Amino acid sequence: MFTLDSRLQHDTVPLGSFPLSLLLLMNDHSYPWLILVPQRPGIREIFELTPADRRQLLDESCHLAETLTALFSPDKLNIAALGNVVPQLHLHHVVRYRTDPAWPAPVWGKAPAVPYRPEQMTALRSRLLPHLNQFIAAAD
Repeated sequence: MFTLDSRLQHDTVPLGSFPLSLLLLMNDHSYPWLILVPQRPGIREIFELTPADRRQLLDESCHLAETLTALFSPDKLNIAALGNVVPQLHLHHVVRYRTDPAWPAPVWGKAPAVPYRPEQMTALRSRLLPHLNQFIAAAD
């Protein structure tokens, strides 16, 4: 049975589900930062997914990346599956600008997270979800 890692539960806000993956928003206003988590129990690495699930994850990641690029016009979009702290397979999509607090270094550990205020969360959901609704079931 699939369960979301407790650290991801603590650090993110659910936005919905793609056919394979949960769509989570990292609760850090410093960066538009979304995470895909394939809803498969015990998976730590992409190669552990079935071939069909690998293709689905890539499709979901590409759709999310295209949407983030269109909406935010980043200088760079970082996409990574690290898992050093959270071993459950999850794929980060981080919008990066040359002016962000960590540029050009990775975002991990550079500055404390700045949680979204309710109005910022509402604005981001309103901006993002209409572009993803055809592919996701939105979280309440």
